[in-house]
Amino acid sequence: MNTTLRVLIVEDDAVDRMACRRAFAAAAAGFDLLEADSGELGLELARSERPDCILLDYHLPDLTGLEFLAHLNQDAAPGTPVMMLTGADSAAVAAEAMRLGARDYLVKDVDGYYLELLPGAIHRMLREQQLRDDKRQVEAQFRTLVEQMQAISYIAELGGGALRYISPQIGLLGYSPAEWLADPALHGRLMDPAQREATLAALQQSRRDGSPLHLDYRLHARDGRALWLRDQAELVRDEQGQPLFMQGIMIDITQIKLGEQALLASQQALRSLSAHQEQIKENERKRIAQEIHDELGGLLTGIKAYIAVSIERAAAAAAPAEPLLAEAAGLAQDAIDTVRRVITDLRPSVLDQLGVWAALEWYAEQVERRSGLHCQCTVAAAAAELELDAGRSTMLFRIAQEALTNVVRHAGARNAALQVDYAGGVLELRISDDGLGIAAERLLNRESWGILGMHERCRHFDGELKITGRPGQGTTLLLRLPLDEQHEY
Repeated sequence: MNTTLRVLIVEDDAVDRMACRRAFAAAAAGFDLLEADSGELGLELARSERPDCILLDYHLPDLTGLEFLAHLNQDAAPGTPVMMLTGADSAAVAAEAMRLGARDYLVKDVDGYYLELLPGAIHRMLREQQLRDDKRQVEAQFRTLVEQMQAISYIAELGGGALRYISPQIGLLGYSPAEWLADPALHGRLMDPAQREATLAALQQSRRDGSPLHLDYRLHARDGRALWLRDQAELVRDEQGQPLFMQGIMIDITQIKLGEQALLASQQALRSLSAHQEQIKENERKRIAQEIHDELGGLLTGIKAYIAVSIERAAAAAAPAEPLLAEAAGLAQDAIDTVRRVITDLRPSVLDQLGVWAALEWYAEQVERRSGLHCQCTVAAAAAELELDAGRSTMLFRIAQEALTNVVRHAGARNAALQVDYAGGVLELRISDDGLGIAAERLLNRESWGILGMHERCRHFDGELKITGRPGQGTTLLLRLPLDEQHEY
């Protein structure tokens, strides 16, 4: 605002103009006065001189004050602050003038007291005008910023949740802001039917109690396209902390969602491929184990039998037995034992012949016999009644095998327990030990292929695997496998 204010006085009464000049001259702040004795001259001076404000009398020889305001705002100097001078009985005129754009008014009293108030009233009006201009500028800057964002911005009322404002980016869905604001139910109608009830409930709750909103949902645009939007909103408060409204943005995350879906599909394909390879591997192990048993095992058994016959014949002839034959018989037996161990490692026959529960009990005994680790296996009666398919049986056995192998190699444990339970349609396999405990970094290590392999085997059947442990307090593996009715005996 300039130090000297330029004030245009539009007043046809020369005495009143002189009184105004004296009032401004007596004021401490400087005023530069322009005078017009008619409405047309006042409009011309407003257009050419661009005063800081106008002091306008209602009664003019050619125009009324209201007509002056209409012309001023239309083509002369729109936006120029105007203070109206009215008679004591002209409250209706003052109200109409304010409606047409006058910023303030003073009542002309017969004693002229209004002249003392005039300079201060002009200053107050201009300060208020400056505040309005500043506010409009800030709002314009904010609106420009909001409307240039790559997101839909909105302001929603608390309680009912009606929208006060929505940015032009709503055109992403094929609608104008006016259309969106005019139809409060439009938002819900565009939601995916499967998500509509839950999404509307979350939106209404957020706007009812002012809680933060973070929601992903799908909307159908006017042209039929399905778009994913991320809707985020926060409560805005005033300087005293009182809640005002919810301010939010909706971001188009369609490409992100498509990418997530493609990634999930790729992961599922990889898991299916991994499961297929595991099945091929198990079949190949079974085939190799069978061939070793039938061919190599048969050959070794035959060699041992021939050696035994030779030793018996020598004994029958009262001739001393060749020492190398007895040694060969021992080597043949060692080879047979090795073949049996290899066959067991490849594919224990007990798994195919007696089922997974017997196989787990047998393997726990084998671990205890080979390593000295005391290993207890308990299968609950409800679980023992289940008859699992070959895929799930193999998965359970291989996970138990990997877990107990890790206990023997890394845990330094003296005792281990394998427990199987079944309740509520969920089968649980729990393997725990009293060893050193697994370190957190090993659980997070992506190169721990044994742990990753157990997780992948489990996920293929929609199971959940969790490994927990603390240093010095042992490790626990918990596998939870949901089963449907077809897997119940």
